[in-house]
Amino acid sequence: MDFKYDVIVVGAGHAGCEAASAAARMGSKTLLITMDMNKIAQMSCNPAVGGIAKGQIVREIDALGGQMGIVTDRSAIQYRMLNQSKGAAMWSPRSQSDRKRFIEEWIKILSHTDNLSIWQDTVTGLIIKDNKVCGVKTILGIEMEAQAVVLTNGTFLNGLMHCGRTQTQGGRISEPASYGITEQLVSLGFKSDRMKTGTPARIDARSIHFDELIRQDGDNDWHQFSYLDTVHRQLKQMPCWITYTNPDTHDALRAGLADSPLFNGQIKSIGPRYCPSIETKIVTFADKDAHQLFLEPEGVDSNEYYVNGFSSSLPWQVQLAGLKTVKGLEDVVMYRPGYAIEYDFFDPTQLYHTLETKLIRNLFFAGQINGTTGYEEAAGQGLVAGVNAHINAHGGQPFTMGRNESYIGVLIDDLVNKGVDEPYRMFTSRAEYRILLRQDNADERLTARSYEMGLADKYRYNLFKQKQEKCADFIEYMQQTTVRKGTIDGWLESIGSSALHEGCKISDLVLRPQISIKSLAETVPELKDKMENIPDECIESCEIQVKYAGYIRREQQEAAKLQRLEQIRIPDTFDYNSIQSLSTEARQKLTRIRPRSIGEAQRIPGVSPNDISVLLVLMGR
Repeated sequence: MDFKYDVIVVGAGHAGCEAASAAARMGSKTLLITMDMNKIAQMSCNPAVGGIAKGQIVREIDALGGQMGIVTDRSAIQYRMLNQSKGAAMWSPRSQSDRKRFIEEWIKILSHTDNLSIWQDTVTGLIIKDNKVCGVKTILGIEMEAQAVVLTNGTFLNGLMHCGRTQTQGGRISEPASYGITEQLVSLGFKSDRMKTGTPARIDARSIHFDELIRQDGDNDWHQFSYLDTVHRQLKQMPCWITYTNPDTHDALRAGLADSPLFNGQIKSIGPRYCPSIETKIVTFADKDAHQLFLEPEGVDSNEYYVNGFSSSLPWQVQLAGLKTVKGLEDVVMYRPGYAIEYDFFDPTQLYHTLETKLIRNLFFAGQINGTTGYEEAAGQGLVAGVNAHINAHGGQPFTMGRNESYIGVLIDDLVNKGVDEPYRMFTSRAEYRILLRQDNADERLTARSYEMGLADKYRYNLFKQKQEKCADFIEYMQQTTVRKGTIDGWLESIGSSALHEGCKISDLVLRPQISIKSLAETVPELKDKMENIPDECIESCEIQVKYAGYIRREQQEAAKLQRLEQIRIPDTFDYNSIQSLSTEARQKLTRIRPRSIGEAQRIPGVSPNDISVLLVLMGR
């Protein structure tokens, strides 16, 4: 062991695992450093992957050749497609995972990845020469060399946990914090700040009265995260359970607010707006008598349940008293209480879109170190950072994605151009082109590009091409095949749709909101025969393409306009301060963020349309 690598990844959370896997699979000699090899890809908060917009990110990771979708499918104990009552752009896959199995699947993948080694240790500093990272130093006194380093430290940088007035140093319950890195980076000119996140209590299933709760089962159909036909759900599928807080719950929690770190001044950093603690809910929404709670299983062989919606840093006695007032939890037994954690992050406007830092060459940040929250956001960043770390070590064109290409592209563009003032969480509303960025077409958007750069393998690429050909053939069939007048009028009337006045193409019938391809096939035998050898995923994708064709074309045209602005480059050395026709705010922000194109400049808050017009003139446009 000479401790000389192409890429070193620090931290084996969701960002670190994707970064290390991507760099190694592309050919870099890679080292993944973690404090505990038994906690690789630990699901620190809820045992679930996906959700609104997050599910799209996981499908993008899979389409690119990443691993999160594969691991999630193999460890899934409940799968659901959210928002199916809305348009296809809003459909978002979500899966409960067996927490233990999720870790085991990741360890299995990493252990069988060529070029990848794992080292259990704590990184305390970086080796930097001439503004370029050259390696890391560890708590064991080892110096390791690398051409590129990816930091994915999660909540471990100067992590401090809160449960009531009790404070404990650590990056996660029962795990030590990491010290030294923040201080070194700040001394080099990096801007750092603190954020807060939290987690709820874990409770014993044997103390839950499930007969008093509302059962929520998953969708036991063909949907999954990975596009690979070799990956399937393997575990027993389990239900989640719904219950609600009540006025007695809120009274019990209010009694402890004086000891709440969120309200007594103990915690000063900003927490996630879209995942507030239960004490924040009862204060902010004081007029509400009830808040929904989801009881989520942690695994097929575990009695541990996660109380989703009850994140808290109140004293454990107050948490327990509150839970005991909830229907079905009158006799609840806790495995451990919830807690809040504060940790260091770095202003992401200090990064390029490759996630390389602007101050230190070949140093990359990914995950919560950039101010994001969520496993999926972290994993997407990790994959991009790992790919670009490999490229920096071996040469090649930087890998970035536009806002019209992926939710990961939207995420990174938001971070780099806008920064964060609270933990960043992805939503479909953050994407201007969400009809283009659907969960069903991530492979259409990304797999060919990933294959060309050497991440997606030949099998995945061939599978994608086969799907593409089948979809094109099936859409052509629907556009050319006519359903004769009078043949399905009775069925059309039964579903509230108008009768045919003349022959009609299948594709035109599918445009009707009451009609799906599968329902039409039950009435049109030749369509049903055609569908026999077409996978369900193809049929769903084709239906979306046909139904939303007009909207898709319009967004493609809008995206093309944006792309023209992305092509107008701004020199790295451009002196904004010398341009008096720019507003003062624009000069300050453009100088700090240094966008590489007019398109990027346009998305910086505080840069007005007039400022963009000035820049266009200066760039000769």
